[in-house]
Amino acid sequence: MTYILPPLNALRAFEAAARHLSFKLAAHELHVTPAAVGQQVKALEARLGVQLFERLHKQLILTVAGQAYLPGVSEGFRHIADATSQLRPAGAVLLQLGIHGSFDLRRLDLAAFRSTHAEIGLRVLHPAGLHELVEGKVDLLIARGLGHHPGYRCDRVDEGSGLGDWLVAPEGTADCPEIVSFRAWLRALPARNALGNRRPRLVGGVGS
Repeated sequence: MTYILPPLNALRAFEAAARHLSFKLAAHELHVTPAAVGQQVKALEARLGVQLFERLHKQLILTVAGQAYLPGVSEGFRHIADATSQLRPAGAVLLQLGIHGSFDLRRLDLAAFRSTHAEIGLRVLHPAGLHELVEGKVDLLIARGLGHHPGYRCDRVDEGSGLGDWLVAPEGTADCPEIVSFRAWLRALPARNALGNRRPRLVGGVGS
């Protein structure tokens, strides 16, 4: 059976905006801009041919169609989340890695890490931010910023100063074997891949 579904990102934008009744709060949850959420919802409405929200001055209200659509969409996401949580990657130890939304996953070649570290089951949450790390949803985070987070070990992924990509882990678990393995593997990656693009290379740690 072929399921005819709207784009997943549009559904996620609608579901988050409907729960919060706010594009701004939905954007914070999804690590995108409010404008991006609004565009996704508008595209979904155009695809479905129905209006899902009433956009009033500083207020977002679900239409009758939106109210009818939300429970089924939310339940579908819950089923997917439950099914996913029951899966466990191969490996005796599970490492949950969060990555900020603008990071190109191809830079990491995670398949190579999985193939050379069979003892670690690597799971990736993308996009993710410091909020997910604080809440324990991820064990390790590649974050975009200045790398100053009290209580966390921060290792710069790319060279330079100012804004950059940082590998962030809680100080209490930063030296766990699986995190040490990922940090060492990231540090050992060649400076450039076959296409000539820069690969991440840890250039030192910052403990704040």
